[in-house]
Amino acid sequence: MNTVHTPNPAHAYPSLQSHTHTYVSDAEEEIVEEGLESEMQQQAAQIRRERLSKRVQAEKVKAESALTRTMSLVRGTSNRGEDGPLVGHLIGEDHVNYVLMYNMLTGIRIAVSRCQAKIRRPLTEDDYTAAHKYSFDIVGNELTPSARYDFKFKDYAPWVFRELREDYFHLDPADYLLSLTAKYILSELGSPGKSGSFFYFSRDYRFIIKTIHHNEHKFLRRILKKYYEHVKTNPHTLLSRFYGLHRVKLPHGRKIHFVIMNNLFPPHKDVHETYDLKGSTVGREYPEEKAKENPRATLKDLNWIHRRKTLELGPEKRALLTEQLRRDSELLKRLYVMDYSLLVGIHNMERGNRDNVRSKTLKEFSPDMPVIRRKHTQVKGARSPDAIALRRNLRESDPKRLGTGSISLPEETGERQYFIFYQEEGGLRATDELNQSMDTIYYLGIIDILTPYSSLKKIEHCWKGLSADRHKISPVPPQEYGDRFYSFMKSIMRGGGGAGNDEKAKTE
Repeated sequence: MNTVHTPNPAHAYPSLQSHTHTYVSDAEEEIVEEGLESEMQQQAAQIRRERLSKRVQAEKVKAESALTRTMSLVRGTSNRGEDGPLVGHLIGEDHVNYVLMYNMLTGIRIAVSRCQAKIRRPLTEDDYTAAHKYSFDIVGNELTPSARYDFKFKDYAPWVFRELREDYFHLDPADYLLSLTAKYILSELGSPGKSGSFFYFSRDYRFIIKTIHHNEHKFLRRILKKYYEHVKTNPHTLLSRFYGLHRVKLPHGRKIHFVIMNNLFPPHKDVHETYDLKGSTVGREYPEEKAKENPRATLKDLNWIHRRKTLELGPEKRALLTEQLRRDSELLKRLYVMDYSLLVGIHNMERGNRDNVRSKTLKEFSPDMPVIRRKHTQVKGARSPDAIALRRNLRESDPKRLGTGSISLPEETGERQYFIFYQEEGGLRATDELNQSMDTIYYLGIIDILTPYSSLKKIEHCWKGLSADRHKISPVPPQEYGDRFYSFMKSIMRGGGGAGNDEKAKTE
C-alpha cells in the first residue's frame, strides 16, 4: 500500500519555524500592550469620573449649605446641628487649614485603628523608635482606603502610645477615636502663636492637636522611653499627657509634625483666671489694663505676685502636690529641659458658670445664637422669696449653665477620676488647714516640656543676662531652672514661704 507523504515545511525550511514563532510572539505582544493601554485608559477615565462626581457632589452640598444658611437668616434663626463643634470655630471646607486637618484626622483614624486591631504584646526596644508609614490617595490600596486628597502619613511609636493611653492614661480606644475622628469635625480656638504652632480642639473639648517643630518631634522621640517610664512609676504626674505623635506630608508641601495631648481645662467649667508660672520675674507680666478687657488672657508670674494670689491647699493636698512637683522637676532636669511652666486655671465655685466666660471669649468664633425672650410668668407667688431662692439655687447647681444662647458642653470626662489632682470636678479643690473643702477649684499641669537647653538658649541666656539678673531671667541652665521652678511653686502655696513671698515683700 502506497502512502502519500506530505512534507513538513518546518523540516524542509528550519528557519521558517523560528521566524513563524517570532512573528506570532510579536503579534501577541502587540495585542497585550494594546490591551494594557486600553485598560489603563479605562482606569484613568474611571478615576476622572469619580473625581468629577465627588466634585459635583461637594458643590451640591456646598450650595445646599449656603441655601440653608440663607433661609436661616431670612427666618431670623441660626440652628446648630448635632454635627457642629461644641465650642470654637468649625473648620469647614472654606477654612484655610481644612485640607491639613482632613489629612490629619484621616491618618489618625486609620493608623490608630490598625494598631488597636492587633493583639497586645510586650513592648520592645524597637517600639520606641518605630515609625509606620501610610500612603493615601483617591484610589486606595490594601493598606489604606481611598481618601479625598493625596498625602502621606507617619505614625511614630504606635505601640508605646497605645500602652500609655490604655494602661496609664485610662483612655478607652473607641472613645478616643470617636472624639477625634467620628464626624471629622474639629474646632480652632486660636491663631498661631510666636512659635508658629496651631492648636485645635476635638469637638468635645477633651483633646488638643498641636503642631510642633521638627526639633521638638525629634526630642520627644529621643526622650520617649524615659517619659514612658516616668509615667509608669508616677501615675499622678502633672506633665503633659501625650497620646500620639504623627506626621503629615502633603504633595509638594512641607512635612508637618503634631502631637495629640490632653486638654487640661474641663469642658463643663468656666476658668475665671489662668496663669502661666515659670518662677522667673524678668519680663513675666501681662499688662493689667489688657487683662481687664480680656478675661481669657493668660497671666504670668508677676501678675500672680502683685495680685497676692496663693494656692489654697491644706496640709494633705499641699504635701501631695509638693512631692509630685519635685518628682516631675527632677525628671526634667535629667532630660536637660527648661522653659517649661505650671499652667494654673482657677474656677470660683460661687461665680460658677454664670459669668459666661467661655461664651464671651469665643464670641468671634461661635455662630450667632438666637436670643430667646419669654414673657414674665404671671403665676401667683412667682416673685415670692421662696421662688426667687429656688430659681437661684437651680441656676447655681447646674454646671452646664452658660447663659442665654450658649452651647452646652459635656460633663467631666471619666479618665480624670483616676488621678489625684483631677478627681474633684476635673481638678484639685482648695482646702483649709483642716483639709476641709473651699469654694475654689484649681486645674494644674506642667506644659511646654519639649525645649532642651540648646546652643540657642545658651546664647539667649548670655544676651538677656547683660541687662537683667541672670538668675531671674527665663532662660537659665536646666539644673538651676528646675530648682528655681520647684522653689517658686512651693512658695506660692499657703504656708510655703520662699521666693514668691520675697517678691511680695519687695512690692510693698
